[in-house]
Amino acid sequence: MKYAVVTGVSRGLGESVAKILLDQGTHVIGVSRSSSETLIKSAEKNNVTFQQYSCDLGDLKAIEDTFTNIINDLSSQDLSTLFLVNNAAVIDPVDQAMNIKSEDLAYHIQVNTIAPIVLMNMFLKKSTEKQVPFIGVTITSGAAERPVYGWSAYCSSKASINMYTKTVALEQAELNTGNKVIAFSPGIMDTDMQNKIRSSSPKEFADVDTFRKYKKNNLLKGTDDVGGILVDILTDETSLESGKIYNVKDYY
Repeated sequence: MKYAVVTGVSRGLGESVAKILLDQGTHVIGVSRSSSETLIKSAEKNNVTFQQYSCDLGDLKAIEDTFTNIINDLSSQDLSTLFLVNNAAVIDPVDQAMNIKSEDLAYHIQVNTIAPIVLMNMFLKKSTEKQVPFIGVTITSGAAERPVYGWSAYCSSKASINMYTKTVALEQAELNTGNKVIAFSPGIMDTDMQNKIRSSSPKEFADVDTFRKYKKNNLLKGTDDVGGILVDILTDETSLESGKIYNVKDYY
């Protein structure tokens, strides 16, 4: 059986990816603060399972406790492939770096960098011990590769994800585990995160007018389309290039 664990599954890209996987016959474990009726119905329709766990990814102990339970539950399954989709992330704080509060920065790095790294580490270790083929992806951003005024936290957290992905892929290749780890940049999508971005002031985020125009001119990608591209990449296991930073723009 194929299982996928997807974070930030209640809406946006996470919900789209989870639904596509369910429609393809993959069992899904979702992690989010709220549940998704869409995913529950999709699981029933496709005769697969959908389980939802609530977890604050800003709380390291909660992460370790929740995902230890998930991994223990998965250990009782006859797994043919295990996927991890690290999708959950935050954009705040958006402001000039010198104005950012320390506690806001700490929470941002915890959710965007530490949480996905911890989860990937846990799943890599267990998959290697159980000799279960594992494919992991963390959602990154073009902001990982260029500075954006007001996004010092976001650019830094996503840049960390890119280097982590490359480093872990190197380790897994040297160890000859067969595990594959990638990052995926989904481009600019029509999500709640975009709503937050557009609500920023020019003083906080210098490019805010550009992002408002993306919405006004209908240039935002739909999460179902982007999710479909990501699932196609993940499930093409023979062609998947571990350590690669995939970009949605290469598929449009």
